[in-house]
Amino acid sequence: MIERVKQILSDFASKIPPTVIGPEKVNYIIEHIKEIDDDSKLTLIKFMNHILSLMVERNASDVEIGGHGTDQYVWFRIFGDKARVKDLPKLTPDEASTFIISMLNLNQCKHLWVGRNLDFSYTFRYEKLNKDIRFRADAYFDLDSIALNMRSISASTRPIESLGFHPNAIKTMSHNYIKFGLSLVTGITGSGKSTTLDSIIDFHNKFDPAHIVIIASPIEYVHKSNVSIIRHREVGRDVLSFKEGVVQALRQDPDIIVIGEMRDPDTILAALEVTDTGHKVFSTLHTSSAVESIDRIIAEVNPVEQERVRNRLADVLVSVVSQKLVPSLDGKRVLAKEVLLVTPSVKAAIKNNNTSEIYMMINQAGPQGMVTMEQDLLRLFKERIISRDNAIAYSNNKTRMLQLLKGV
Repeated sequence: MIERVKQILSDFASKIPPTVIGPEKVNYIIEHIKEIDDDSKLTLIKFMNHILSLMVERNASDVEIGGHGTDQYVWFRIFGDKARVKDLPKLTPDEASTFIISMLNLNQCKHLWVGRNLDFSYTFRYEKLNKDIRFRADAYFDLDSIALNMRSISASTRPIESLGFHPNAIKTMSHNYIKFGLSLVTGITGSGKSTTLDSIIDFHNKFDPAHIVIIASPIEYVHKSNVSIIRHREVGRDVLSFKEGVVQALRQDPDIIVIGEMRDPDTILAALEVTDTGHKVFSTLHTSSAVESIDRIIAEVNPVEQERVRNRLADVLVSVVSQKLVPSLDGKRVLAKEVLLVTPSVKAAIKNNNTSEIYMMINQAGPQGMVTMEQDLLRLFKERIISRDNAIAYSNNKTRMLQLLKGV
């Protein structure tokens, strides 16, 4: 199959006129990709599934294909480290662009050309386990050629009990205990935010007879309705935008709304508004601490709106979980987290624009279920799960981390 794939891609790439240069090469590929016959397209799909099968077998979380940066190799990320996959064929930028575009439909190709980026999901049948495996994919331009990242989506959810939350934190996030309010899961890309969100959804699906609407770009793990009824709405496929999905959800009789990411002011304002109407809302942000998450939401909106948003956020926010995946001593990665539960004192600090006080409130509220990132990293170090160096490297407040480590 490998030789046949190389032949298909090199034959197509050789037909690109030398006068077509720059990004127009990608446009040429998009316009002529239909010239690849169905048998050849099927071969390319089988090759993609072969790459993804290798990912599963080698415990890789991500694959990189195409673009100038790959040096023509396919790359895997395994336990946090990127490396070339030398037993897969090298693809020139034109061959890789052709390969990636052959996986897309016409609408996706148009979106990629106009927006220079495309988020989508991909599913294939993994024969060895006889199950469907899903991937989150992002296609984008890299020096006038197309690059692709695909991230493996876990085929199962982790029980929320396995994530190490205090019972009070789980209770705060539970729809049965608090019927409305905003709970955030934050962290950098690849920190496991989606996994935690899926665990929270699965937790409710076991006992809560609720209607859960998930709005994501793209949809990753697909939940099967159990006690709850769960809707999946993918941005760009089932709904035009996060904001539209949130507004439309109000007319769909939801109890819980999951917003994949609060990535712009419109989505932030829509999320606060829908929470204000008495719904339980879960969402994510790309921030590394609870305090930064609060400050980011307020800073994202127009300055004239900030005072109103600060007061509204103080009223609806119930919890913030900020997390990181830290390399462990056994060569894998382990979850470290900061947990903020919004008490009357925290509400007052947000309303009075004294968010700098919140860190010490978390620091002193361990019995209530709160924990700072530094305290959790110290716990992992004491339990001999992570190294001292990584405890320091992954801390948000390195001065505080060093103070904690002095006593160990």
